[in-house]
Amino acid sequence: MSNPQQLRYSKEHEWVSAADADGVSSVGITEHAANALGDVVYVQLPAVGDTVAAGETCGELESTKSVSDLYAPVSGEVTEVNEDVVNDPSLVNSAAFEGGWLFKVKVSDEPGDLLSADEYTAFTGN
Repeated sequence: MSNPQQLRYSKEHEWVSAADADGVSSVGITEHAANALGDVVYVQLPAVGDTVAAGETCGELESTKSVSDLYAPVSGEVTEVNEDVVNDPSLVNSAAFEGGWLFKVKVSDEPGDLLSADEYTAFTGN
């Protein structure tokens, strides 16, 4: 399992991309989290226009094993949700860092405790 170097990671196992020219970042869960959850069968995501706050619950993921909260790694306004994941939650397992992204957010605040890929790998022990 390799964590992409260009992403930053939360200790709740979400990843966030660098902001694009419009200040929008993509958010998803890591392969580590997807593997721990097992087969994801349902996702509940924030709605476009919702405001999310770093470290706060903003949705949930249901797998064959459990239901887990989804935490926002940054604060801001949700600009897009990944309808492909809503329609096919297994994308979270099969493409956690690509097609399995969950939502996009126009970042208003980024906490100082996000981890680099190497720091996240050390944190998870992988």
